[in-house]
Amino acid sequence: MRPKNRVARSALRGQYVFPADDYSSDPRSGHVRRHHVLDKNIQRAVQEAVREAGLTVRFTPHCFRHSFATHLLEAGQDIRTVQALLGHANVETTMIYTHVLNKGPMGVVSPVDTL
Repeated sequence: MRPKNRVARSALRGQYVFPADDYSSDPRSGHVRRHHVLDKNIQRAVQEAVREAGLTVRFTPHCFRHSFATHLLEAGQDIRTVQALLGHANVETTMIYTHVLNKGPMGVVSPVDTL
């Protein structure tokens, strides 16, 4: 649904992170507007960048999501905050990202480790 006033239309939450280069008509309303880039196009761009960089590991756009979550936890963000940002309904799903940290399951450092 399109916001009615200009201020709401320019607000960040009403914008696409990856807008399409051109305009197309909305099949439901018939309005011509810019939509988001198709998932397939983002996947192709990432694969092309991986190829050009000469990487031999498998890398997909979903890897950015994992990196984002891991870096937040490494920086000391609360597990519930990361859960909310990733849109997970259950904190158990978010806890998958704690396995790469050298900390306890809730990101707590043992007092013995600080000696």
